[in-house]
Amino acid sequence: MSIEFTRHVLLWSAVLNYGILLVWFLVFVVMHDSLRHLHGRWFRLSDGQFDALHYGGMAVYKIGVLLLNLAPWLALSILG
Repeated sequence: MSIEFTRHVLLWSAVLNYGILLVWFLVFVVMHDSLRHLHGRWFRLSDGQFDALHYGGMAVYKIGVLLLNLAPWLALSILG
């Protein structure tokens, strides 16, 4: 596997992951009450806890994309 191929894979992986993150955010904003009702059937969460869990999950996902896709892509771009 060449460095160029790895760079392309990491870049497209980052793009797809940010797309997933964007869809998650848009669904959360647009369908907030429906999601809250759906999750309310399974878990007893206040509105604040529900929002905090989703924002925390989005933050962890975003940090994962930065560390696992964009940082290696940048390092390989600098090298080659």
